[in-house]
Amino acid sequence: MGDPSITAEFVRLIRSSAPGPAAVAAARDGVLDFLACAFGGVSDRAIAPLEAALGGEGGAAIASVIGRHGRVAPLTAALLNGALGHALDYDDVQRSVGGHPSTVILPALFALAEEQGDTAEALLDAYVVGVEAMARIGLALGRQHYEAGFHPTATLGPIGAAAATAFLAGLDDAGTARALSLAATQSAGLRLQFGSDAKPLHAGLAARAGLFATRLALAGFGAAEDAFDGPIGFLAVYGGEGTEPRLAIEGWGEPWQIVSPGLIFKRYACCSASHFAADAALALKAEHAIDPQAVVDATVTFARGGDAALTVRQPRTGLEGRFSVEYVVAAALQDGRLGLDLFADTPVRPELAALSARVERRIDPCAPPVSNDPATRFSTVELRLADGRVLSRRVDRPLPANDLAAKFRDAAGPAPAVAAVPEIVRSMRSRDDLAALFAAFRA
Repeated sequence: MGDPSITAEFVRLIRSSAPGPAAVAAARDGVLDFLACAFGGVSDRAIAPLEAALGGEGGAAIASVIGRHGRVAPLTAALLNGALGHALDYDDVQRSVGGHPSTVILPALFALAEEQGDTAEALLDAYVVGVEAMARIGLALGRQHYEAGFHPTATLGPIGAAAATAFLAGLDDAGTARALSLAATQSAGLRLQFGSDAKPLHAGLAARAGLFATRLALAGFGAAEDAFDGPIGFLAVYGGEGTEPRLAIEGWGEPWQIVSPGLIFKRYACCSASHFAADAALALKAEHAIDPQAVVDATVTFARGGDAALTVRQPRTGLEGRFSVEYVVAAALQDGRLGLDLFADTPVRPELAALSARVERRIDPCAPPVSNDPATRFSTVELRLADGRVLSRRVDRPLPANDLAAKFRDAAGPAPAVAAVPEIVRSMRSRDDLAALFAAFRA
């Protein structure tokens, strides 16, 4: 299976990439959104034990960690910043990836760029390339990879991070091929971890794996140079019968994946699969001034596979509620809002637990199954009220977080040094600009 030229062409495309202004502008948005999520995740319950477990790791302390005053070894920084960015499940998603690219790629790039003294412009170009590589592998694998139980953020992330860091490091063809191969062989992560501390750990491990792969290649470490080819290559092993290897290379940068379908920036700190229902429930609440006590029951309808990531039905905590459409709909109807506090690691309020129990799921047998085509994704929320009324709202495209500076302020807080981050990201070009951003991490 597979064309023997896939890996070689993939490498050639990475090394010859030259992102244009539209892609770089989209990259600036991605950096700002990631940093909002990472600063917001600084106090998340998973971070302290992760730092404690990493306390003995050695290496030169030259890389910054978001929200921490000191520096650590680059591989440790990549892991911690990756986990920070995904801790709240508030970070961007990308349709072709089927997961979260920025929380893997950017931490790896930040650590390498700080070590090498790169410019902000070089980092932004490498970020575009990393998203492209991760998304192209996602397209080539198809939906079966996700349905088998893999978490694409974790499994595709090392490849995206390796592509980005190899590009930034200036590796040649052979070195880039080895970096990708070493990243692919570290690929791991299961969806059964959704709702646990291990899910943000996936992002951190993927960031570190991609950076480690590039560092190994820079050091001359050997590996197979045909990672995506043949019956035991990455695509065949991880994708199964639905794999289409040519999608890894066809249409590269035409347009860039960071531009179209682009990055989706979340309005709510919960799984993106629940955002359709969240918007529908909030709209019904606002339009009809719904008393949650009058809701006899609610039904959320998905296409087949549309709720696959929503692995929790009756959450015990707000953390678990990030992966429960029942909880999200109940909170929207009860509070008329979905703030960060609703998804904290605290017990679910009794009234939300009671309302969640009255929310059911349904699969529309006539709708096409969920795929990379956004037109296959939707949710319909139907409410049956005590007065006999039945209210319904369908959402096909969730509302994005359009004001990323406001999202940053809300998540990161008002500290003056941190407040400067949005402007730094919007204008950064030079080595000094990037150094100012890293200094803000440690402020």
